[in-house]
Formats: sequence, structure tokens, C-alpha cells
Amino acid sequence: MKTFDLARKICKAADDKKASEVITMDMRKVMFSTDYFVVCSAPTATQVRAIADNIEEELAKENIHFNHREGYHEGEWILLDYGDVVAHIFKEENRQYYALEQLWHEAKITLYED
Repeated sequence: MKTFDLARKICKAADDKKASEVITMDMRKVMFSTDYFVVCSAPTATQVRAIADNIEEELAKENIHFNHREGYHEGEWILLDYGDVVAHIFKEENRQYYALEQLWHEAKITLYED
């Protein structure tokens, strides 16, 4: 599967659980370790975990499993590392605080639209 297609699947799974401001950041010209970031947010830790769960479940249906997961118990910022695509699911105030979009401003950002 192409990495862009994987990023789109992650976006859809996040959107299905009402994630807000779902974006894809093209990291190919910015870093060597990953091709895309998918970034989204939710107002509560419970919803952040629900979004992460849905991403994991939907991709597992296609036998795609993450390499590493961080932050699940806290639900403030969950990172799902799928190798060439990394999903960042933030609680809204943490997304503003960490501001990945500004930190990696060189990356092309695409808003997800179903």
C-alpha cells in the first residue's frame, strides 16, 4: 500500500469518530524517518482514545498494525507509528500547545475532506 493511501485511511478512521481538523502533513521533504503525519484533535481524553481505537481497528481489518503507540492511557496526545505514516491524536488544548503545524511549517498541509 502506498503511504498516501495509508494516510488517507487513517484520516477516514479519525473522521468517522468525529475528530476535528484532520490534516495530512507531507513530511517527505522535511524529514527522512516518515512520509506523512496525520494530525487531528478532540475535546476530551475519552474521545482521543476512541479515535485511536478506531484507527487501530480499521487498519487491523486490512492486517495493518502499528509499530509503536504512546500516550494512550493519558489520552492527551496519542501517537500511532505506522512506519512511513505517524498519526498524532491530540486533546484540543495540547494540539494548540505543541503546534506541530507551526513546528513543521515547511510541510505541505492538506485538510481531510471525505
